[in-house]
Amino acid sequence: MARRDISKRADRVRIGKHEVVTYHQGEGEEVLFLLNGGPGLPCDYLREPLLRMVDAGYQVITYDQLGCGASDKPPDKGLWTIGRYAGEVETVRNALGLGKVHLLGHSWGGWLGIEYAVTHPEALKSLVLSNTCGDMPHLVQELNRLREALGSETVAMMQRHEAEGTLEHEEYKAAITLLNYRHVLRLPEWPDPVKRSLADWNMDVYGTMQGPNEFLYTGNLKEWNRLAEMRNIAVPCLILVGQHDELPPSCAMRMHQAVPGSEIKVFPNSSHMPFYEEPEAYFATLTAFLNRASGKSGRGGRQQT
Repeated sequence: MARRDISKRADRVRIGKHEVVTYHQGEGEEVLFLLNGGPGLPCDYLREPLLRMVDAGYQVITYDQLGCGASDKPPDKGLWTIGRYAGEVETVRNALGLGKVHLLGHSWGGWLGIEYAVTHPEALKSLVLSNTCGDMPHLVQELNRLREALGSETVAMMQRHEAEGTLEHEEYKAAITLLNYRHVLRLPEWPDPVKRSLADWNMDVYGTMQGPNEFLYTGNLKEWNRLAEMRNIAVPCLILVGQHDELPPSCAMRMHQAVPGSEIKVFPNSSHMPFYEEPEAYFATLTAFLNRASGKSGRGGRQQT
């Protein structure tokens, strides 16, 4: 299907009985398709900073996933699976006539991007895995390590509230807030797009797939692992991670080792959102990679950054 001119427009795309809202900016020949994190978050927090890629000559496409933002929010929890969401991505790509895309997935969007890459490899020109992982059981181990840095008494307190189901207790929420500021976004004031996305978080989606917070995985993704299949990813692949990320460099390294010829970049002063924490370094790395993958800066081989 021929790609249409979809500059500066929002469209609705039907997903089964429901609809999702897509957002489009730019007129570049190359398409950068964004998959935001969550699950259950509107795409504002990722879309707005990544619009910077329009100035680099890319057409930037994203959408509010089903259950999120301006898209339909059906109450059926059976819809919230990574396999169904991967099919949704393919439906959106085909409905918009995007052809082959450069796919960037952040956090949960990275898990979704991996799932999509191993099931629809023909759809990709390149893959960017930003602040994500390919092996959930390993991530859970790493999250427990981050929790342990709070001290044994605090960890014991958290485990007690988790066992008793009292996650709304103020001392438990204080511990999660501290972890969020250490490992999710290390800025004294969180940007407005982040605040807007968080204010419209669909916790039914999040709780079903992930769990009650960023540091406790109880949902249907807790055993997800695609490292073995990632060895078949043949397109250029860039892996981005913050030194203080909740999905830490050890997770990024496992993906880097799994994907042949992949590149990896660690941002030393960032946690989970380096596009806000170290934007100049993040966009320089991303732009250089995409330009190489699309042939804009010559056709040299891939390299480690």
